Amino acid sequence: MTTALNVIAALLTISFGLFGFLAPAFTASSLDLAPTDSNMGLSEMRASVGGLFVVTGAAVLWLNNPMAYAMLGVVYAGAALGRFVSVVLDNPPLVKAVTFGGIELALALWLIMANINRAT
Repeated sequence: MTTALNVIAALLTISFGLFGFLAPAFTASSLDLAPTDSNMGLSEMRASVGGLFVVTGAAVLWLNNPMAYAMLGVVYAGAALGRFVSVVLDNPPLVKAVTFGGIELALALWLIMANINRAT
């Protein structure tokens, strides 16, 4: 069961990244980000919200190692931390921010807790 859930988490990571990679304008709009007078924002979406997650998820699947899955959890923990700090400091749309943060936190907890002991 652990292996199946790990693979699902990695595939979700790739799926999330594909939105930013292939549809940066849609992703930016979903995240309430607005374009400026250049396309640099689209480049950033493809890189940091897209390609980074696609390649990370693919690498975790390729490595197929408990420590790799645990480190993916650390990535999600960082995202959740940033999201919840934003809720306190930035006053984003609460439901959207807590939903995204909750997904990130759930993935972080699963990936770290299920894999950290298996990695040693």
